[in-house]
Amino acid sequence: MNLVASTWRGLAAPRRSVPMAIVALPMVATQVQLSGGRVSAGVLAMLMVGSFALFGPLAWRASSTLAPRALGLAVYGFACLAPTTLGVLAQALTGPSWLTGHAHLAISTALFAVGGWGLGRDLDQEEALERARAAAGAARRAAEEAQLLAVRSHLDPHFLFNTLNAIAEWCRVDGEVAERAVLELSALLRDVLGGVTAERWPLERELQVARRVWALYEARDPERYQVAWQVSGVDLTRPVPPLALLALVENAVKHGPSAGHRGTLELEADADGLTIRNPSPNTVVARDRGQGVALLLRRLELAGWPAPSFHGDGHRMTAHLSFPR
Repeated sequence: MNLVASTWRGLAAPRRSVPMAIVALPMVATQVQLSGGRVSAGVLAMLMVGSFALFGPLAWRASSTLAPRALGLAVYGFACLAPTTLGVLAQALTGPSWLTGHAHLAISTALFAVGGWGLGRDLDQEEALERARAAAGAARRAAEEAQLLAVRSHLDPHFLFNTLNAIAEWCRVDGEVAERAVLELSALLRDVLGGVTAERWPLERELQVARRVWALYEARDPERYQVAWQVSGVDLTRPVPPLALLALVENAVKHGPSAGHRGTLELEADADGLTIRNPSPNTVVARDRGQGVALLLRRLELAGWPAPSFHGDGHRMTAHLSFPR
């Protein structure tokens, strides 16, 4: 039923109904004139035109969905005999007319077949274009929502609020520390906003983002947040998915020092990949690790990278992100 309604609605559009009328009206007038002025001849012409408008494009669209394709073509060919059938019946009932001649019936059948095919394909392509535009619009909206979600997930609100509160406190007691923190935070925001829309960037820039995050944590509480870095034997120009490491960094902070577990955060980068350890006594990694890690998993999947592995030994939790071979 939707196919019938959409077909007739599309044919009623002026860009199709007007050209159809321009072709049909002279044919009806010629039929009346060359058939002795009989009203029945004009009625026959209108019936033939009406059968085309109602069933020609619809027959093509319906038959084109049939499988195998030969069956659909056979059904459409049978439907194209409508003008011939009407002409034969009219000639038997009302006598011969201009359109019921053998040559004219053949031409009418050909016009029915070609016109139905052309208009049916035009309607199919128009609907496909509308679906593509709707899908593109939905994809744009989803991309915008994903970017906003990415910004939020990579910039934990608690981290931002606590950092801003710390900066406000430093402004009263240590202006130099406050200034450095503001510069670090602004650089971090610039990197994160740039990384959300980028497809790849160098590993060096990814490590720089992680350093800035941890530098802000260390500035807030140097005794709680202690970081050890070991970067060796790795190509710092290697392209990586932006902000992949950041989700693991914030996850390590959240479940390590921020959860009250004292110890050093460790980051290692070598030829095999990136490893982050935090001082958490957990041995089982929760299945739900938050939006940041969920978004990371999706981003790595789209980039063709393996998912990170998580392991706990009762003293430290380890997250390892392998470089693809």
